[in-house]
Amino acid sequence: MTAATVQQSGAVSAAATQSVGSKRPRLLRWLVHLVVIVFIALWFMPIMALLVSSFRPQADTASSGWWTVLVRPVFTADNYFLALDQLKVAGSLGTSLAIAIPSTILTVMLSMIGAYALARMKFPGRTALSLLLVALLITPPQITLVPLLRLYNAVGLAGTIPGIWLYQVGFTLPFGIFLLRGFLASIPQELYESANLDGASELRTFFSIVMPLSRPIMASLGIMAFLWSWNDLLIPLLFMGGSGMSPPITVNLAGLVAQTTQGQGPLMAATFLSVAVPLLLIISLQRYFVRGILGGAVKG
Repeated sequence: MTAATVQQSGAVSAAATQSVGSKRPRLLRWLVHLVVIVFIALWFMPIMALLVSSFRPQADTASSGWWTVLVRPVFTADNYFLALDQLKVAGSLGTSLAIAIPSTILTVMLSMIGAYALARMKFPGRTALSLLLVALLITPPQITLVPLLRLYNAVGLAGTIPGIWLYQVGFTLPFGIFLLRGFLASIPQELYESANLDGASELRTFFSIVMPLSRPIMASLGIMAFLWSWNDLLIPLLFMGGSGMSPPITVNLAGLVAQTTQGQGPLMAATFLSVAVPLLLIISLQRYFVRGILGGAVKG
């Protein structure tokens, strides 16, 4: 066997090995994509079923499954008119927005201020305050319901929306500070030093440098705070019971499940309306969500 033959066979063997090696990552990538698609389909199918059922006539909803629209597509918007009018879903959506939006804004802003103080400023008791923050994270909020309800009754906050703001902000704040502190600690110290050399005050540094850099993590915290407030059932049920105003959407839906006489169609329409608001929020801010969570996981 000549040297040329040996070299040629070696090249062929190397090419075959490289071809097999390149096929394995490609096969693994396709397998990962398939698994992701299956999980997305499983997650999205209940929402699709809810959406389709909310537009079907009540007779069709009671007699057949939602997938029958593929062979006999019949749709109507009557369920939404019934839900908004007779089931008073419009007022409940307004109450939920009046609770969720201010509590989310307060949570993000106060968390940002507290996280900046813990990550940037040096003051006595900072370590003890950080330990207290961790302790508050693991404290179940349910153990404070009875004392806070008595306090709210005494000061006149029971049955009011500001009372729910205080509760939700108070118990979301430790997590918000903990999340934002990890991100702020990862900001290079050189940025602060450059701002100080340019004569920027602490307040100017906070609004001109820290806030713009923190938009992804602030959006992530805003999404989570909004979802916690929007989906909360226990707190509005306890603190707004008998207030006379329209109940939040979660409280309204909980009562409609057992009491509605309008059929399944309006109930599904009301449920989809309650899902659509946070779903639109997540879709509109999804590009910030992953970046913000990853940024908050970085420790400086």
